[in-house]
Amino acid sequence: MDNQSIRTARHRKAVLALAAALVVGGLTACGTAGATPPRTTGAASQAGPSAPVAAQPSTRMLTVDGHRLAFYVTSGDNRLPVIVLDSGGGLDASYWKKVAPVLARRTGAEIITYDRSGEGESPYVPGPWRAPNAAADLAAGLAQLGVTKDVVLVSHSLAGEIATYFVRAHPRVVAGAVLVDASLPPFYTTAETERIVAASQQQIDALRSRPLTTATRQLLDEADDYGPVHLAYHELSWPASVPATAVVSATTPFPTALDAGLWRQAQRKFADAAPNRQLLVADHSSHDVPLDRPDVVIRAVEAMVKQVGAAGTANSRPH
Repeated sequence: MDNQSIRTARHRKAVLALAAALVVGGLTACGTAGATPPRTTGAASQAGPSAPVAAQPSTRMLTVDGHRLAFYVTSGDNRLPVIVLDSGGGLDASYWKKVAPVLARRTGAEIITYDRSGEGESPYVPGPWRAPNAAADLAAGLAQLGVTKDVVLVSHSLAGEIATYFVRAHPRVVAGAVLVDASLPPFYTTAETERIVAASQQQIDALRSRPLTTATRQLLDEADDYGPVHLAYHELSWPASVPATAVVSATTPFPTALDAGLWRQAQRKFADAAPNRQLLVADHSSHDVPLDRPDVVIRAVEAMVKQVGAAGTANSRPH
């Protein structure tokens, strides 16, 4: 087990001890990564000995709506779509360390990762966490980087909610998406959402009575008004014009058969809703598909880049 996996396992154990029902509900089903952006070291074997060496990412600290966000940009061919990687709850850009450098080498595309507010190098912004606000942050950051179209958005776990709001607000920016064991609208039926809220209330009350830590602050921000927020999210639909691949893990984020089954059903329902979508299963993977099966994610993104490139959506962008 590498250091990333050890950190993820330790964080998940701590979060389960503090707020097991929240994790079951998928609020923060992900581990915590370090603040270091993805590097090429250790991933070369996945690309093959003849693969070109990708450039190192450069760090861009941007001011977005009055707060700072860290973006990490690996330069690439401007004729190709830009690949934007968005990690799940409690994670920063380093979560993509097994994916980003390989994609840079194999595709030649520009790769962008970033730290959401309160993660990695991006300072914390007080207040309830809302996916539309995170989507607006991402859109503003990409615009400052000169990326206003031809994006292949790769979103893991909680970032699926950000992706949904982002693509609805900016359907012409996103050429295609790969949603990796992502939190998708079909999962949040009234019955499931009410069950999550009821199961988590005692843990939430307990967390509010204790001194705040980084982990508990994040949980409480995401838990704020969780029921109404996710019932509204359930009503959203993904734009039919934007192709998407849903990658579901073998185990899902949940330890119970009921939740795991509903998670799989939601992924299938999303994929079946339009002819330009597909569902892939990452065999032998936990919820941390980018760590356990980076090859599945890489192949799915490569296929999406090829698909949207063939559709003629990619054009040069000023930087």
